[in-house]
Amino acid sequence: MRAFVMKISKKVLAKIRNLKTETYMLYLAYKDPRVKWYVKAFLLLILAYALSPVDIIPDFIPVLGYLDDVLILPVGIYFAVKMIPTEIRDECRLKAQSEIKDLKIRWAGLAIVIMVWLVLLGFIIYALIRL
Repeated sequence: MRAFVMKISKKVLAKIRNLKTETYMLYLAYKDPRVKWYVKAFLLLILAYALSPVDIIPDFIPVLGYLDDVLILPVGIYFAVKMIPTEIRDECRLKAQSEIKDLKIRWAGLAIVIMVWLVLLGFIIYALIRL
């Protein structure tokens, strides 16, 4: 039983590590001019949802809160990957695998996004208190 659990956990960890590369591959495919407009629209939707701090189901709701992170996002990425033509997908995947090692988190950009969300949250709280 323990060997079975270890085997599954290794597969899950490999998929999680691969998810970052696949997400970056989707971004590279989005920038590729050979990808059709409706595929780009779907890619933009998936990438925006993956990077957005706002979820369809808030994470503080027990069990259901993580349902969108565990199901919706991987399924969306799966379909987005399938929509990209094989030749472009392979090129972008190779480029993503080579570039992902050099990719640095842009702390300033992350700080700006967090600040914008905090300011919006502050305005909402202020408006609710005033009511």
